Amino acid sequence: MTTFAAARLVAAREVRMKLRDKTFIFSTVFFLFIAIASTVVPALIDGGATKVAVTDRAAASALQSQGFEVTAVPDDAAAERLVRDGTVEAAVVAGPRVLAMDETPSDVVEALSVAPPVQLLNPSAVNPFLKFVVPFALAFLFFITSFTFGMQIAQSVTEEKQTRIVEILVSSIPVRALLAGKVAAMTLLAFGQIALVTLVSFVGMQVADVDTAVISQVGPAIGWFLPFFVLGFVMLATLWAGVGALAARQEDIAGASTPLQMVVMLPFFAVLFLTDNEPVMRILSYVPFSAPIAMPVRIFNGETAVWEPVASLLLLAISAAVFLGIGARIYEGSLLRTNGRTSFATAWRSRSTV
Repeated sequence: MTTFAAARLVAAREVRMKLRDKTFIFSTVFFLFIAIASTVVPALIDGGATKVAVTDRAAASALQSQGFEVTAVPDDAAAERLVRDGTVEAAVVAGPRVLAMDETPSDVVEALSVAPPVQLLNPSAVNPFLKFVVPFALAFLFFITSFTFGMQIAQSVTEEKQTRIVEILVSSIPVRALLAGKVAAMTLLAFGQIALVTLVSFVGMQVADVDTAVISQVGPAIGWFLPFFVLGFVMLATLWAGVGALAARQEDIAGASTPLQMVVMLPFFAVLFLTDNEPVMRILSYVPFSAPIAMPVRIFNGETAVWEPVASLLLLAISAAVFLGIGARIYEGSLLRTNGRTSFATAWRSRSTV
């Protein structure tokens, strides 16, 4: 059996096992629920335009221009009747006065209020709500997916090592084929999960009739996020496999994986707290461990030149290749060492030739 065929066999086995895993199914359903809840549910909950009865034409024009559903009535008494029987939510009568049942209709009051004109000297092209939600969503998706799948890779490797099954496996297939199969399977599953969530989010925005300007802002960021995610995940997945090989028991994984956990967590918090700091975000978008989050966020904020995402992606690809080699060497050097936890230095020096 060739190395490629062996890796493909391992990958197929890992995928079949994962598709039956309740944790994987639950996480996928959870992400889909979040995607639907954030796009479709608000549109379903929204009852549509506020209905207002109006006796004055000027007020009617002002309210209609701001999206209210206006019902013209001949007098104040008719307007009050419509409010009392629930036909409209509020009424604007002579005075002018605003009538409502038990709660002040602040949107109607605000629409009729006269505010001084405001001139923004440095206006943002991004909706303030989206400016918070999109970076958080991208950072959260990469963090939780890479952390969850990475920890599962480490646990799988340690379990095979602890039960001595790995000795049987490496007697039949090369060590690198075993590693390649695991990483390929997890990358495929993680990418499939993220791609499914992305598709559901876009369909949800269409169903919710989200403004096309919003979709045009979010689309390029998500489009770039997918290749950044794949390369970033592959880079981390091999390191997670190496961490799993360093541990001799499941109880050792937490200690062995602490440095890698920090590598995954720090970029997440850095992007969240420093999103508005453009110089720092520019640096983070070229650092391999933070680039999968920082560069798509900068693309969404409109802070990148045309060449920057390409340059960052190429740098990430080179970094992924380097860390693939590092992770593979650690994996090979510690996989067959079952007498206690293996140190990084020992694993690096005693690279397996199996």
